[in-house]
Amino acid sequence: MGNDLKIRGLRLRNWKNFADAEVDIADRVFLVGPNASGKSNFLDVFRFLRDLALAGGGFQEAIRRRGGVSAIRCLAARRRPDIEVSVELMDERAGVAWTYELVFYQDNQRRPFIRRERVLRNGESLVNRPNSEDEDDFARLTQTYLEQVNVNKSFRSIAEFFTAIRYLHIVPQLVRDPDRSVGRINDPFGGDFLEQVAKTSARIRNSRLRRIQKALQLAVPQLEEIDLHRDTRGTPHLRGKYQHWRAQGAWQTEEQFSDGTLRLMGLLWAVMETGGTLLLEEPELSLHTEIVRVLPQMLARVQRRNHRQILLSTHSPELLQDEGIGLDETLLIAPQSDGATVASAASRFEIRALIEAGLSLADVVIPQTRPALTDQLALFGDL
Repeated sequence: MGNDLKIRGLRLRNWKNFADAEVDIADRVFLVGPNASGKSNFLDVFRFLRDLALAGGGFQEAIRRRGGVSAIRCLAARRRPDIEVSVELMDERAGVAWTYELVFYQDNQRRPFIRRERVLRNGESLVNRPNSEDEDDFARLTQTYLEQVNVNKSFRSIAEFFTAIRYLHIVPQLVRDPDRSVGRINDPFGGDFLEQVAKTSARIRNSRLRRIQKALQLAVPQLEEIDLHRDTRGTPHLRGKYQHWRAQGAWQTEEQFSDGTLRLMGLLWAVMETGGTLLLEEPELSLHTEIVRVLPQMLARVQRRNHRQILLSTHSPELLQDEGIGLDETLLIAPQSDGATVASAASRFEIRALIEAGLSLADVVIPQTRPALTDQLALFGDL
């Protein structure tokens, strides 16, 4: 079910940077924009939907993790303080269109409440809250129907899809320090990455590690072999065997791996997983530019195998040089005084004209999202 459903549209009102935004979502999305424009906050919408549906999560926990309603609400919000998230989904195999809409606010005591929750299936309303039961018991509006298995049977496939959303932004220091991973489950920053590898069935794990090994041999000089083993405490470690003056080579664990090697291993592992939408935060970090150039092609090939939707943010002109990236796959985020805007590159006439004139996507898009006064940073030493 996870791979049959795809996110096809998103509407935001007063969500963090976005006072009012509505955009279509393709199978593969490249988010481009300057620093602090809202790329991470755009991806966080999908993490929020996942948190709503997770066991042990729910509406109140999802709000708490983000610092409360006030921390979520766009600073440009004025007359309409409510926060709205609406997502359009499509089950492509069954030909079924879904809409999930959530509008929420906080009361005078800063307690989060649901203003409206709706679920539509092919335009037919399955949930429309508040309903008569909510009016009789106002406390019911502290929970969504999405998170309650006793009422979400008719649209549980949506909840399962949201639960399967995966966000990844590997922090190598967390991977190297096993003590930091204690108690972490599905940590998006890689704190439990080695445990995830170790818990995967031996057959699948070994198959994936062999594929990662072949890929790393192309990108990491002198690497011959990788495997997983546990130390005397039972802590899992990834090891790499490198060509060395010793006849048997030299083994290194993740503690000696470079940041780029660890991030590339985490990325390759993540894209081989099956499941829901994958969110990647600047996958180019710490990677050689020649590796970055081929990431779009690699992701496209993986998608042909597992049909997984992938959304990623990037600052990299090398990544955007790929001629296979479509304008409808590229979303431009731009900060404005009344909230950030987000729009498909295909909707911008000047971008289409420049591409047709022979410029690359990177040549056109990166200047469109470059801060206006970056040249003046060179004068910092004179200040």
